Amino acid sequence: MNEREKTAFIKVVYGYYKKLGRHDLPWRKTRDPYKIAVSELMLQQTQVTRVIEKYKEFLKAFPTMKALAEVPLQQVLLVWSGLGYNRRARFLQRMAQAVTEERKGKFPKEFNELLTLPGIGHYTAGAISAFAYNIPVSIIETNIRTVYLHHFYHDSEVGVSDKDLMVLIEETLDKDNPREWYWALMDYGSHLKASGIKIHRNSAQYKKQSTFKGSLREVRGGIMKILTTYSATAQKLHTILSFDMDRIEKALEQLMKEEFIVKKGKTFSIK
Repeated sequence: MNEREKTAFIKVVYGYYKKLGRHDLPWRKTRDPYKIAVSELMLQQTQVTRVIEKYKEFLKAFPTMKALAEVPLQQVLLVWSGLGYNRRARFLQRMAQAVTEERKGKFPKEFNELLTLPGIGHYTAGAISAFAYNIPVSIIETNIRTVYLHHFYHDSEVGVSDKDLMVLIEETLDKDNPREWYWALMDYGSHLKASGIKIHRNSAQYKKQSTFKGSLREVRGGIMKILTTYSATAQKLHTILSFDMDRIEKALEQLMKEEFIVKKGKTFSIK
C-alpha cells in the first residue's frame, strides 16, 4: 500500500464515521475499563441493538467491579438472561473478582497484564487498551475484518488470514487516536455488512454459524433460564421445556462439567 492509497482509505473510513457513525452508543461515553469490558463481552456474538439495553441494565445492577464480584453467580445470570452464551457472564464476574481481590480494585492497563484476566483474549485486551486508555494496539474483529477484506481483498479467493490483515491494520492505525479510529472502522464495517457485502466469506476465519433452533445450545439456554429462578429436577426441566430427556441429561452433564450448576440429590441449581 502506497501513501496515496493509505490516505484515501483513511479518508473513506473517517468520512463515513463523521457523517453516519454510531456516536451515541453508551459504552462510547465512558473511559472506565470495567464498563468497557462489560460492553466488549456482551458484544461478542450479539448484535448491538440487543446489547444496548442489557448493558444499561447490567451496570445498573452492578455499577462497580466490587458489586459484581460479591454477588452469587445466580444473580449475575438472572440479569444477563436474554443475551445467551452464559459463560461470558461468568467470565465477567471472575474478571471482577480477580481485579478486586488480587489487584486491590485497580484495573490493569498493560496489554499483557490484561491477558491474564479471566475471559480476556487478545481482541478484548486490545479493545480495552484502545477504548479505555487510547493505547494504539492492533486488533481485529468481524467488522474490522470486513472493512479490510472489502478494500484490499475484494477480488481475492477465499482463505485470507487474519495475519495478512493485521499487516494492513498496523500500517493504517491512527496511533494518535486509536479509540476513534476503531470506532470508525467498526461502524463502517457494520454499514458494509448491512449493505449486503458478504466479503467475510473470503476470510480463513470464516465459519458458518450453526443453527440455534433445536440445538443443544438451545436446551442449555432453556435450562439456565429456569435455574436462575429456582432449582429443578431433570424431570421437571423435561416437563417445562418439552425437550427429550436424553438431550436434557446431556445438557445438564455439560453444565455440571463446566461448573455452572450443581446437583443435590435429584435437584439441579446454579452453583
